[in-house]
Amino acid sequence: MKWFKNFFSYQVFFVIFISFICFLLFGSILRHHYLGGKKFLEVQKVAIFFAELPSYVNKMIQSRSININKPPVLKKHSEKKNFNQILTNKREALLILPIYDHDLGKSLVKIIDLNNFETIHTYQHNVLEMWRQVTNIKEFPNLYIDDSPIRFEYRHPLLLKDGSLIADSDYTPIFKIDYCSNLIWINDEESFHHSKMLDHENNIWIPAKIYPHSKYVGNNQIKEFFDDAVIKINTDGKILFKKSVIEILIQNKIVPKNFAINSILSNSMDPIHLNDIEPVFFDGKFWKKGDIFLSTPSLNAIIHFRPETNKVINYITGPFTRQHDVDIISNKEISIFNNNNSITENEFSEILIYNFETKNFKKIFNNQLTKENFKTEFQGLSYMFKDGALMVEEQGHGRIILFDNEGNKEWEFVNKSKNGYIGFISWSRVIEDKIFIRNYKKIIENKKCIN
Repeated sequence: MKWFKNFFSYQVFFVIFISFICFLLFGSILRHHYLGGKKFLEVQKVAIFFAELPSYVNKMIQSRSININKPPVLKKHSEKKNFNQILTNKREALLILPIYDHDLGKSLVKIIDLNNFETIHTYQHNVLEMWRQVTNIKEFPNLYIDDSPIRFEYRHPLLLKDGSLIADSDYTPIFKIDYCSNLIWINDEESFHHSKMLDHENNIWIPAKIYPHSKYVGNNQIKEFFDDAVIKINTDGKILFKKSVIEILIQNKIVPKNFAINSILSNSMDPIHLNDIEPVFFDGKFWKKGDIFLSTPSLNAIIHFRPETNKVINYITGPFTRQHDVDIISNKEISIFNNNNSITENEFSEILIYNFETKNFKKIFNNQLTKENFKTEFQGLSYMFKDGALMVEEQGHGRIILFDNEGNKEWEFVNKSKNGYIGFISWSRVIEDKIFIRNYKKIIENKKCIN
């Protein structure tokens, strides 16, 4: 028996020793992969598969499907109705509503008439056919996987006066489709993402992850480093202006020249995370027409930038963290959608107003947002109507709420499909321009689509 016990002990020791060596090799292969190593590619694939196996199982549970590519079913507001109108207040406005529909298993864009919350038009186009036109394969090697029809989203779609729509699927080429959802053009020069905003010249400002990197980043970072830039394109998809945010900050002596290479923030590979560009439409005491405001949540800062002179006019920090969406709401104020992912007192998201005259912040509709248990971790946005009403989007939970200017809830929308599953909302927007709305409704009356 003694020899058996010794043999068994040696066996256990041997298994533990071999397991330890395997874990070391496994860790080394993963480290080699994530540092961009090109050796042992087949072994890397096996290691990555086993490393990501738990996340695959979790995705199956979240999406309620064996298809791990399917977006998750959101759960927070599962007890709520799809649409709940509390107060009747007709509004001559359009809601541009990009959603994931779990019944259809894909994304689409609904145009909602806020007089009655009826869908007056829908956009959805052939995604695979569009991706076949991408020639910059080096920049977008995984479009058919990461942005396949079941995962594709219309991120912050921009509706133009001729009924066409401009969007991307977040870190993808940007594209334009017509009123009948036929592809007009696609631009795959850069990896476009987040907001799309028209300026006073009818051009579009949009963030992009650029590669090759800008001169201060250069070849000192691996390709996956996020060198975010402000880009202006025209409605034909031509790039008119491009500037790295890191470059802007270095040239304005806000961060040192080695920021992109050595800062603690750069360890996340995404030291800026530009998520909104807000153009200025009028001259005023605190800004000029043509200026832009940038939301940079990795820096917890709002940057007021003047492209004409390459100058940062204001670098605004304050009681907000991981903010998303900055809007100009008066001749001296901006609103900031604060995700509020701070270490303490972070239970609810907030809407902050910054006054350039007093240099003070204030919260608005805070009691209402608290009562509604309103919280986004990263995304989300707000829109203030001309009459002072406030619409907020809880992107990560598929909900939109509209409060009137006295703080009463007018209606609540939850992106719940007929099967009861809740899907995400990819940043809605409101149009209050009466002439635009009138002309768009004429397009609906006069144009018939065959697709």
